[in-house]
Amino acid sequence: MTVENAVRAFAGVMILVSAALVHFHSPWWLLFTAFIGLNLMQSAFTGFCPPSILFRKLGFKDGPASGSVE
Repeated sequence: MTVENAVRAFAGVMILVSAALVHFHSPWWLLFTAFIGLNLMQSAFTGFCPPSILFRKLGFKDGPASGSVE
């Protein structure tokens, strides 16, 4: 699994966790969902993504550059 795939999987899990917390606990957990969305947007524009740093330290490899033609 590449770093990019791990980041997407991690974001998906966090969204599902926040949805469960909203359903079973409190609607205030929607702030967590908004935080995840904002982080995804800022990483798309800046390229800075803290989970990707963590996944690289855990041994995940970078995939091919997006948009490359092979």
